[in-house]
Amino acid sequence: MGYGFGGFLLVVGLVLALAVDESVSGIDLTMVGWIMAAVGAVLIAITALTWNTGRRSRAVQTVTHPDGSQTVRENRTDNL
Repeated sequence: MGYGFGGFLLVVGLVLALAVDESVSGIDLTMVGWIMAAVGAVLIAITALTWNTGRRSRAVQTVTHPDGSQTVRENRTDNL
């Protein structure tokens, strides 16, 4: 889902809540708009939190020995 869908829900929800004056029988468009805006904001926040956790880093070091052979060393770290 991510930022795009969250932003879409937020914008459409705010338009429904603040700019639409029409009415549909049995449906409160203002309340539907506020609910959509809240869900969009929560989705953006959850996306930001999940994308910023669990970053990993990797370092590769190649050593060439005097006899011409090579040794590759790889270090990985998980930053949770």
